This record gives sequence, C-alpha cells and structure tokens, in this order.
Amino acid sequence: MHLKSTLVIPTPAFILAFWLFFSFNAYPQPQDIVDSFVSEHATGDLPEIKQRKKIRALVTYGRSGFFFSKQGALIGFQVDLMTEFEKHLNRGVKKEAQRVRVQYIPTTFDRLIPDLIAGRGDIIAAMLTATPQRTALIDIVKGKNIIGNEVVVIHNSETAINSLLDLSEREVYVLRGSSYVDHLKAVNQQFLEQGIAPIKIIEAESYLSSEDIMELVNTGVVTITVVDDYKAKLWAKILPNIKVIESIAVAQGTKIGWGVRSDNPELKASLESFLKSVKQGTYLGNMLFSRYFKRTKWIKHPLSDDYRVKFRSLIKIFEKYGEKYGYDHLALVAQGFQESGLNQNMKSHRGAIGIMQVLPSTAADKNVGIPDISTADNNIHAGVKYLAFLRDRYFNASEITAINRMAFSLAAYNAGPARINKVRKLTVDMGLDPNVWHGNVELAAGRIVGRETIQYVNNIFKYYIAYSLLKKQNEQSATFR
Repeated sequence: MHLKSTLVIPTPAFILAFWLFFSFNAYPQPQDIVDSFVSEHATGDLPEIKQRKKIRALVTYGRSGFFFSKQGALIGFQVDLMTEFEKHLNRGVKKEAQRVRVQYIPTTFDRLIPDLIAGRGDIIAAMLTATPQRTALIDIVKGKNIIGNEVVVIHNSETAINSLLDLSEREVYVLRGSSYVDHLKAVNQQFLEQGIAPIKIIEAESYLSSEDIMELVNTGVVTITVVDDYKAKLWAKILPNIKVIESIAVAQGTKIGWGVRSDNPELKASLESFLKSVKQGTYLGNMLFSRYFKRTKWIKHPLSDDYRVKFRSLIKIFEKYGEKYGYDHLALVAQGFQESGLNQNMKSHRGAIGIMQVLPSTAADKNVGIPDISTADNNIHAGVKYLAFLRDRYFNASEITAINRMAFSLAAYNAGPARINKVRKLTVDMGLDPNVWHGNVELAAGRIVGRETIQYVNNIFKYYIAYSLLKKQNEQSATFR
C-alpha cells in the first residue's frame, strides 16, 4: 500500500538554469510554513513586510514549484526562487533577528489571486500568464527572459492536426481556469466570425495540473491539450508518446511572472530588481535535467496492451465488489493498478500481498474477515472491504461528499486512518476545509504523512480518469472489456 515512484520536477529552460544555480543551497524545512493561516490578513507594502520580518508566498502544491521531499524538506522551483529573493531582501542585514524570512501559504490555483487581494499572502509564487483579466486585478512582475507561447500538444498517434483550423470540432482537454481556456475561447470567437465550427474546450477536473494532463495525453486517452511551450518541450523529452507542435500556438509572446498587489509598488520594484539576475543557460539546464530527471519514475501507463489484458481478466471481480460496497469499479481498478499493476503475484517487503497489496493481518481482522487472500477474487474482496470499512468508520460525516470520502479512504489505506484524521485537524489550523481532499487536506498531508500519500491518491485519481475517459470513448466497443 505504498507508492513506489520518485518525485518529478518539470521546469522551463531558463528556470532550469536558475534552479540549478540555487539548488545547492539548503532547502527550507516544513516549519517554515505558516502555522496560523486564518488570523493574519495584511496588505502592506515592503516597509511593512520588513517590519514584521516575514514575507508570505502563496504557492500551489505540485510537482513543479512547491512540494515536500522524501526527507520532509520543502523543495521545488518556487522554494528555490523565494529562498534567493529572501537573500535579496536581506542584503546588508547582519543580525539574524532583523532578517526577513519567507513563509509559505499553500492554496489552490483558483484562489491565488483572491487570497493575494485579501492579504493572506504578499506574493503569488507561481508562474502566471499576464492576461488582461489578471492584470486588471493585480500586477504581474515579469523578468525579461520570461516570455513564451501556448502550444498544442498531441499524442503521437494523432496525425490530423497541422493548423489551428484542424482543432475545429475537436476536443481539447486543458487546465481548468487557466489562460489556455481564455485563449482557446478567443480562437473560437475568430472561428465563429469566419463560420467555422468551434473547438470543444474540455476543462480538466480541478485537481489536475497541466503536467497531469500531459501524462494523460501520453497514455492516449486524451489526444490534444494546450500547454506553455517551455513546459511542453521539457516534458516531451520525458514522455515518449507526446508531440509538441510549436507551429500551432493559441497564444504567442505571453508574459509570465509572479503576482503582487497593485498597491504594493515598493515590493514590485524589489522583485523587478531581483528578476534581473535571472539568466538563461542551456548548459546549466542540461545539467539539471540529468540530475533530476534521469532517475525519475513516471506514472505507469494503465492503458498499454499488457495492462489491458490484465484489466479484462479482472474487471468482473472489480464490478462485483464495487457494487457490493458502493464504489465505482473503475476507481477500484485504478487503486489496484497503483498498488500492484494488477499483479496478484506481487508481495511487498512489508508482507502485503496481491493486487490490492493487503497485509494478511488486515485481511484476517474482524472488520474484514477474509483470511485467505492468495486468490485474485479474495484479494480484491479484502482490499475493497477494508477500503469500505475505512470510509464508513472514519469518513462518513454528511458534510463529506462521495468523492472526498473516496480520497480520504485511499489516503487512510496508504497512511493509516489515525494519521489522516490528524492531517484533517491540521487543515483546520491552516484555514482550509477539512472535508475536502484536493487543494485542502492534501496541503496539510505533506507536513504529516509526506509526499508519498499525496502522490498515491493523485495517481489513483489520474488512473481513474484515464479508465473513465476510455470507457466513454468505447462504450459500444468490446475492446475495453
């Protein structure tokens, strides 16, 4: 019941160079995160920040900019960048007690700007595209090298996309609430004026990142997306089945930067001065690529031919116990795939057995009561029954939705229910919703249970989406079952 994969750190070329240059510094520890997220709402400019000796960085938890290492340290591009900005702010300050420190405020992508305006943070430490909608609300501080295009990314099997016109009537799966959506809508407006059928814009589930979507494109279950070119080109080096079409851009020359309130001109000026030090360097970027990515294990491909054979051989069992215990059977298949790759012969170093990686002691417990888990049927039954026990015993409050019950149960399956309830209590202290996993409890989970459980739940949801999309595409086909 433990995640086997390592962490991923996708970044643009100029960011790669900057990151590598600073990555040899010690990483901040989790205690550098603010412990009280609710009580403080401050909107003052740089003098006030220096007086309180704390600059609050709003961050989104993800594999690019901000996450926890296996050792529990904060890591990621935004962490490295803010560490260096902290040094910039403290130039000439010799006494430690007078130095400004960075404190990180995790939030969700759609709350970055509202939280900044409300004074829950001082800087949005995320790569935001400067759209008219955003710049009407906040200032986006841009470095001179931080310019890019939003390009089309396709699965290698897709051969019919050679221009923007070829996107007409096609489904394009993109990050919810992103500038990609706005720019695709602008293309659709142009199509409308020319009498061309529009693009079918599909906004991904809110808990998916653009990196997650590219992984889905890599599986082939999603065939077209739009991503910033710097990110797409890096991931194309890693994901073998995606193709970046740089000649098809839904937006060109987009400016990207960090957000500050419009009435904080001194902070903006300090950031602008700092960003002048950001230089592009291909050599350093290549070094970083070798250092971080060659040892990376990526999300497994749940739709490859070998796994489809396993899927078809087991689907009836998952359907049976999904119906018995009130679960979507595809979500259970996704968990089995995450646990073992649907391999009944797998045994972990801790003694967990089979498809659902169930410990014999757990299966024999009175709450499960299936002592023989050597067969696929019993193993799946034991895993699903234990998952249902966790859901019904610990996460059955009426204010928790079905999807969040599922997420909490999966997290407890991986890390234990006591630890997940401890995480939910910390979530309250962070001013987030203890009844919502994505963008809330998962942010607190990094401090107590680490990245493994977060990635475990996220991978299962991605596999679930992959299976669900494939089922939708093949509802009348026998190839899926």
